[in-house]
Amino acid sequence: MKLKKVLALTMVATMAVGAFVGCGSKGEGKSAKSDSGKVYYLNFKPEADEAWQALAKEYTKETGVNVTVVTAASNKYEETLMAEMSKSEAPTLFHVNGPVGLKNWKDYALDLSDSDVYKNLNGDEYALKDGDEVKGIAMAVETYGIITNTKLLQEAGYTVDDIQSFDDLKKVAEDITARKDQLGFAAFTSAGMDDSSDWRFKTHLSNLPIYFEYEAENETSTDAIKGTYLDNYKNIYDLYINNSTCDPKELSSKTSEDTLNEFREGKAVFYQNGSWEYGNVAKAFKDDELKMIPIYIGVGDEKNQGLCTGTENYWCVNSAADEKDIQATLDFMNWCVSSDKGTTAMADDMGFVIPFKDAKDTDNVFVQKDKELQAAGKTTIPWDFTTIPSEQWKADLSSALTAYAAGTGSWDDVKTAFVDGWAKEYKAANQE
Repeated sequence: MKLKKVLALTMVATMAVGAFVGCGSKGEGKSAKSDSGKVYYLNFKPEADEAWQALAKEYTKETGVNVTVVTAASNKYEETLMAEMSKSEAPTLFHVNGPVGLKNWKDYALDLSDSDVYKNLNGDEYALKDGDEVKGIAMAVETYGIITNTKLLQEAGYTVDDIQSFDDLKKVAEDITARKDQLGFAAFTSAGMDDSSDWRFKTHLSNLPIYFEYEAENETSTDAIKGTYLDNYKNIYDLYINNSTCDPKELSSKTSEDTLNEFREGKAVFYQNGSWEYGNVAKAFKDDELKMIPIYIGVGDEKNQGLCTGTENYWCVNSAADEKDIQATLDFMNWCVSSDKGTTAMADDMGFVIPFKDAKDTDNVFVQKDKELQAAGKTTIPWDFTTIPSEQWKADLSSALTAYAAGTGSWDDVKTAFVDGWAKEYKAANQE
């Protein structure tokens, strides 16, 4: 469906106030200048909402420019963006998740070729282009894998060095499960399939079979995925759901907060998530008690496999906004990635690696682990899930995975959602 038609439809709908996690502030100290423009940032990452609210207040205090930050609820960004862009006071700064996401929004995305924030990028690999125009800029590079409680792992008689493959991970996880009552903890946190958590499996975990198929086929995208490595996808998902803190039938109601709390409370050794969770888990652990290991699925040279590192967080500036608001937004973006206050907040409070020349390094141990593995020559797994054809594909895959875990659906249903759903959604997204 064409974007303008979608926007027209959303204009007749009312978005609930509860769709937003945060709202902007008018700042403190110096009042905003009426002639300086304003910024409305529709933030993609709920876990960074508090940090963005604080940074927006700091910028308003320093410059007098009003910055409003609204954070879409988890898994609701696209529909929230559609609703907000149909309003007279639309976001001036928004996100797309890569080339697929840009297709919907390129007519609303300002060419950033002459902007200071683009000139501050470390390289063009962090720019999202449409022809010669720079339509988006990566605002963060992130890493995900299996976060590991090394203290519990040691209590179970292992170290992370014992896990160099899927077979190793399976052996350790199943041994922990066999001794679960004796040890007092499980192997994995719950693979929550609630909307707040299912993206870890329908998107981040599915990245592995997508990546390995692309490698085998020498592709970077496809209109029809074969599902070559779906048996491996099944194996790792089975390992998660059968060696966790709860019965697989309970996963449909398990939230991201549930899984985070399970890990922080020492109820499980392993927790699939990313570098963005460092601030949350670090509150309960010393740095040497946390490691991140690769997500092994039994494919390729696993001893030389690294973590999954990439981005789906591209900033776009609304080209339809008032010129003063556009300039205010460009100034705010550049301040965030070049000033000491901005880069410190993004590195320390948000845990981001930001790909800009003036960026502050982060002490995030998961990011440091990624650097260590890259320096050792390990193969980084890119974020190929940005080529997934639609949000509907993810939703259908999530439903199939949830039903499979609950025993009300089969793995064949997962295969159908993965393979047939891909072809269907790709065709729908690319029809003229």
